[in-house]
Amino acid sequence: MKDLHLIVVGKLKDKNIEALEENYLKRIKSPKLHIHEVKSHKENLDLEANEVEKKLNDIGSTYPILLAENGQLFDSPKMSKWMFNLLEVKSEKIVFIIGGASGHGEKIIKRSKEKLSLSPLTYPHKLARLLFVEQIYRALTINTGHPYHK
Repeated sequence: MKDLHLIVVGKLKDKNIEALEENYLKRIKSPKLHIHEVKSHKENLDLEANEVEKKLNDIGSTYPILLAENGQLFDSPKMSKWMFNLLEVKSEKIVFIIGGASGHGEKIIKRSKEKLSLSPLTYPHKLARLLFVEQIYRALTINTGHPYHK
């Protein structure tokens, strides 16, 4: 099975959140989730978009999906089904992108294929990242019938 990728603008600097994220990443075996941090440019969307674009090009042939407040909303079982369907039908590498504090640059918005929302609520960057990693783990457990999702 193909791996998943998550590009995030900025670095995670909170040791407590890092520990929680690492716990989920250890559990995510297949598909493996690779996190790529790119440099934040103090809310300069054009420079941040250039950083994200460089990383997308490094990854190769990609199917970019933005995490955005105006993206598609799923409950966890539907997200699991959607994500595993993408892994089956897309030949490109599935790449999710969390933008910086001001969102996504125009270049990345145009390049994206879909938008996904974690919630209509707005979350701090570091919590959105942790919530997304947890949802990937949850999607995996739903797909395999593991009792984690009740």
